[in-house]
Amino acid sequence: MSGGWSELMRGGNAGRSAVVGGGMIIHALNTFIVTTILPSVVRDIGGLRWFAWSTVLYVVASLVGGAACARVLQRLGARHAYRAALLAFAAGSVACALAPSMPVLLAGRGVQGLGGGTLSALSFIMIRTLFPARMWARALSVVSVAWGVATLLGPAVGGVFAQWGAWRAAFWSVAAAAPLLLALVEVSLPRRMQRPAPPATGMAWLSLALLAGSVLAVSAAGTVRDPAWNAGGLALALAGFAVFARREASGGARLLPVGATRPGAPLCAVYGAMVLMLAGTQPEIFVPYFLQSLHGLAPLYAGYLSALMAAGWTLGSVLSSGAGGSDGRASLVSGPLVLVAGLFVLALLMPAAGPAGRDLLPIGAGLLAMGLGIGVAWPHLGARVFGYAAEADRELAGSSITMVVMVGAAFGSAMGGMVTNLGGLLVPGGAPGAASAAAWLFGAFVAAPLLALLAIRRLPVQVRPVAAQ
Repeated sequence: MSGGWSELMRGGNAGRSAVVGGGMIIHALNTFIVTTILPSVVRDIGGLRWFAWSTVLYVVASLVGGAACARVLQRLGARHAYRAALLAFAAGSVACALAPSMPVLLAGRGVQGLGGGTLSALSFIMIRTLFPARMWARALSVVSVAWGVATLLGPAVGGVFAQWGAWRAAFWSVAAAAPLLLALVEVSLPRRMQRPAPPATGMAWLSLALLAGSVLAVSAAGTVRDPAWNAGGLALALAGFAVFARREASGGARLLPVGATRPGAPLCAVYGAMVLMLAGTQPEIFVPYFLQSLHGLAPLYAGYLSALMAAGWTLGSVLSSGAGGSDGRASLVSGPLVLVAGLFVLALLMPAAGPAGRDLLPIGAGLLAMGLGIGVAWPHLGARVFGYAAEADRELAGSSITMVVMVGAAFGSAMGGMVTNLGGLLVPGGAPGAASAAAWLFGAFVAAPLLALLAIRRLPVQVRPVAAQ
């Protein structure tokens, strides 16, 4: 039986939990700070046409770092893997802080992404390495809490630096976080951590290229305000992902655990549910615009009302992480339904333009429900990734969650851009176009959690026992 949160937060587990959460909070906090300061960066050093590529390159580099993490961990061990990831993240941050032009900043963002993606993957891998199976769901909720904290603090911190015209100081501040986490790693990780066994297969370079290319295609297409380009990028990405899935199932070099892309396998259903749930939350990125253009909110208030989704994700993860057995199954099934309810509320109320303040309470409730929906299911989906994966694939199982996050977010964002463009965001544009786009966006995305529910219902009631248990 689990000792609950007290077991996770006492003794050596407290420091290990801080390491797991710290790696994710650095990765996530950097994401939200940089998004906030980018307009200031462009005003200072130019490069408006490359504006969106700062995020695209960071996402793709993070995917590469996450995919390579299992091999880095096997070759270097946990401490050296953290040292290498933090060095890359700090070096990229310093390059961004000193960048005289946008190309230099983009190069720095790529190096940042390699370090940040490796840190994110290490957070998931360390959960299975440092904690017994009974604590996996709670430890995964620590990662959700870290992401939620970054979502709440990142825009505020970035906004302060942007307000002061000190965007370079923002990059120096995230660079300064690296030695702090490194000190925590040195103090908290066990001194004699055994290196994992070599992965069952070699590094799947072609599979990595296919996956990174698919994410790059769909992310780049999402930055273009042309439905034809959106659809073309999405089709190219889906084709690349299909080839990737076939290669993963062929039995050669792999990035994912055995069974991850085999239809009918429990692990495939878990990954499918995770991608769909993540994609179902992506309409949130359009919420600040809709709140400002349709409901008259100031940017700051619109940003923080949007953050209710992140708060719901954190709250849902914390509340459900201790559920086991039939309660854990109930969390899995209820999560997509709560997400559907949130999307449905927003589909009804977000398009209704009106004076500032009207309908904000139910809109806030809808956003909170979106976060709660994925939050209550996420720890149990992650625990099932660990449980269904073979012991020989334990590191691949951890790093795979970072890849799933990147893929789900990229596909969801691209689909959101395509739906809003087709829904009238640009033509006719203005308030009528925004209202039409909002109705189409939230209404169409109800399909994602409903499909996730179908995948979840195919899962066995109990997680298959693993050797660690």
